[in-house]
Amino acid sequence: MENLNEALFLLVVGMITVFVILMLVVVVGNLIIVFTNRFLPPPHDTEKGKHIDPKKLAVIAAAVDIVTKGKGKITSIEKTKTQNK
Repeated sequence: MENLNEALFLLVVGMITVFVILMLVVVVGNLIIVFTNRFLPPPHDTEKGKHIDPKKLAVIAAAVDIVTKGKGKITSIEKTKTQNK
């Protein structure tokens, strides 16, 4: 019976330890997010003056409309960097 009590004690201590560590990870992550959003300025938009071709915009909007069955909404269009291998 003593072994069972020790096993249950170790089980509870281990579960509490894991819970506390995971909570610390969540709290530290949220603090980093708050700090970053409050004190670091957002990146400057260097391509603000560039406009997308109306034909390309129409094609993108049509593709989003077809794929999402009319429920999708385009909020922004950005060019991503591609890696050449």
